[in-house]
Amino acid sequence: MNSTTEALRGLRSPTWYEGATRWTQLTLVEDDPGSYDLDFWLGVFDETQSNATCLSAGGYVAYYPSKIPLHYVSRFIGDSDPFGDLVKGARQRNMHVVARVDPHAVHADVAAAHPEWISVTAEGELRKHWSFPEAYVTCAWGGYNRDFMSEVIREIAAGYDIDAIFANRWSGHGVCYCAHCSTDFRAKTGRELPRRRDPFDPTWQAWLGWSRDVLTELVGHWNGIVASERPHGRFIPNIGNSSMLDFALDEVKRYCPILFVDHQGRTGVVPIWSAGRDGKRMRGVMGDKPIGLVTSTSVEEKWRWKDSVQSPEEIRMWMIDGMAHGLRPWFTKFNAKVHDNRWLPPIVETYGLHAELEPVLSKLKPTAEIALLDPSTTLRTWHSDDRDNAEGHELGFYHALVEARMPFDLLSDLVMTDEALDRYRLIAVANAAFLSEGQCDMLTRYVERGGGLVTSFETSLYDEHGVQRADFGLSRLFGASVAGPTEGPVKNTYIALDGTEHPILQGFDGASRIMGGTRRIPLRLEGEAEVPFRFVPHFPDLPMEEIYAREPAREPAVLARRMGKGRVVYFPWNVGEIFWEVTNADHARLLDNAFRWALGAAARVQSAGPGVVDIATREGAGQFSVHLVNLTNPMMMKGSIRETIPLRGQSVSVALPPGATTATARLLVSGLVPATSLQAGRLHVDLPEIHTNEVVLVEFGP
Repeated sequence: MNSTTEALRGLRSPTWYEGATRWTQLTLVEDDPGSYDLDFWLGVFDETQSNATCLSAGGYVAYYPSKIPLHYVSRFIGDSDPFGDLVKGARQRNMHVVARVDPHAVHADVAAAHPEWISVTAEGELRKHWSFPEAYVTCAWGGYNRDFMSEVIREIAAGYDIDAIFANRWSGHGVCYCAHCSTDFRAKTGRELPRRRDPFDPTWQAWLGWSRDVLTELVGHWNGIVASERPHGRFIPNIGNSSMLDFALDEVKRYCPILFVDHQGRTGVVPIWSAGRDGKRMRGVMGDKPIGLVTSTSVEEKWRWKDSVQSPEEIRMWMIDGMAHGLRPWFTKFNAKVHDNRWLPPIVETYGLHAELEPVLSKLKPTAEIALLDPSTTLRTWHSDDRDNAEGHELGFYHALVEARMPFDLLSDLVMTDEALDRYRLIAVANAAFLSEGQCDMLTRYVERGGGLVTSFETSLYDEHGVQRADFGLSRLFGASVAGPTEGPVKNTYIALDGTEHPILQGFDGASRIMGGTRRIPLRLEGEAEVPFRFVPHFPDLPMEEIYAREPAREPAVLARRMGKGRVVYFPWNVGEIFWEVTNADHARLLDNAFRWALGAAARVQSAGPGVVDIATREGAGQFSVHLVNLTNPMMMKGSIRETIPLRGQSVSVALPPGATTATARLLVSGLVPATSLQAGRLHVDLPEIHTNEVVLVEFGP
């Protein structure tokens, strides 16, 4: 299927989104009308093989001649229609078109005419924009979005040949204390608006639920407006990989046929595999729904150099890791005037790679033997701006699985079912502190049926509302109960090897003890369990002369037990969180050993060789793909990548499925024919080199 045929698939039909697989977003600035090069951008559509585009239309600034009072139209527009020109050019290329609106701010005249539309601070002041004080921040839950933006959305959908409206920054910026929000929140919850963002505060949790209900209803309302003007059309909210927890997920699934992760690039210390994590997280909630990864051409650090250009290798690797885990590439350029065009070649190259791989990989479904549980019940009690502070445990487990070269999915505990769990041989649960009785029962039944479980720290210590239990909800699985309050944070802690031959102890030759964590839960054993590691009683870290253990190690630091047909490993300390903070090699090995022991048998996919490789697997009729992304780079954990360092000496081994006796392999990226051998029911493939990435396509036969 060539690119033209692919773009035409579903054009202006209810399934238009199926053919929207490579996106160009052009985010206009106010002085673009009359000063940007339309032909350049139409050429970008062609050169990148984009089959879909998202174009600035209205909201804070209208880029078309709007007739709605108070809808600010760019003062540079004259008698032109830049939005309309871009829509026309895209449609001439048989592209799918989405109109972008941004409702988060308004000009001063709107605030003067309708102060009830403006967000109010806790001190009762109208909220001025944090970056541009001449503008005002709108209230997301009241009349501005419900009434005014509804008119804007209707005007755009009625007047232009589009498939959807995409809203950016539409869901609010913290608690609004306006009269509408105060009255509505009080009427629906009986409470006053919260004054602090505390996940254990019932009022805060009530606000999160109220906000979730109001915003979800707004998605449905706007969706109805678009569909009334364009029967095939939809409203698509900008929902990030974390902020999706702020909405009723079943309703979002129903209304939105396609979604986009607005994670435009790396800031601070963020690993390159975060792009793939976005894909796993969205798939772990939304299933097979198509998802795009919004990637910025500019540097995304907090200082926001929007006219800058990311390094070509950074753009390329961010997109490739997202693509490997099922995300559709989407790049966004802020400002249609091009001051630096170094962003274009890596996007052309990466989009070309996507176009080559898509005909094969789109027929295969993501598959894995391991799932890392996304603790959504816990995380959704945090404000979206604070969630990064609560994710350290899961990020540590995630990085350990990447280093172990173990393909895995993310599965949200909000959509966890017996059937969903049974797709996997192992469930890793880093620190799902908030779990309901039903969720605990599901995990227990899963292990009893033969599944493996690796978990840590406060998992199940609280119910789904944040109320602490007297004991773990999973105490029967752990074979242990809480024996005292959580201890820590403390320094200079250690766990001692127990001296047995347990597989979790492998690889620590020469050591009698290794680093511990900073927080732990005292345990009382209630069942049979092997204890490969025990806590060394804490001792001082200063003065230097006092740094020695006073007592032998006794209390269990790792529990490994068989229950029913399954296996359980429990760490009563913050192993994931401290591994993410310190990235100590012993903790990586400890987690690797725990995952492999709980898995119970050899993994279906094995990979060996030097370096760090992110692996994604897909499966279809008689085919199995292994996508390897080369993360080996001194800038892997903090961007930007300057150059790609090729990997040599890599191999992949895939177990043949039942009934298969023959297998062949080909490399889809390099086009090379690899050396292979078939031994003991496994196909072994040697890879000459991995540059940015490689896809091993294995085909099985009887």
